[in-house]
Amino acid sequence: MQNDEVISVIIQPVEPVNKQMIQPFLFIAPSKRMGRGVFTQALIEADTVIEIAPVIVMNAADRQKLDETLLHDYIFEWGEEKNECCMALGYVPVYNHSYTSNCEYEMDFEAQTITIKTKQPVQAGEELFINYNGNWNDPKPVWFEDKKP
Repeated sequence: MQNDEVISVIIQPVEPVNKQMIQPFLFIAPSKRMGRGVFTQALIEADTVIEIAPVIVMNAADRQKLDETLLHDYIFEWGEEKNECCMALGYVPVYNHSYTSNCEYEMDFEAQTITIKTKQPVQAGEELFINYNGNWNDPKPVWFEDKKP
């Protein structure tokens, strides 16, 4: 091919199999509760999807190894039998726990994603929380001492 030749390429739009996203008004900042947290710069209405994150799924043997590391606090039980685990990408590992969380998460085993959705309106500047038990209002104790605000 000579330098003066032009290559013509036609790009066909393709619908993505897994849609991932983080709303642009979310940000990570220091939290009064623990280390860092996820916050919003804008008012968010109830039932708004604010993040869809891909996950890396690991088998039961890998989970046992991870349970012996600091990553234990950032992985999620995974699969119908909950014998696997996953590491969520995006902001998901940074959401702090609350028994009265303002968000919930949903796992899609087929698409290998975790979706975060608000359960109530969230004001600009407010921190976003999930309940690590899986249900947004589950009062069952978690594996660490919960630092209330």
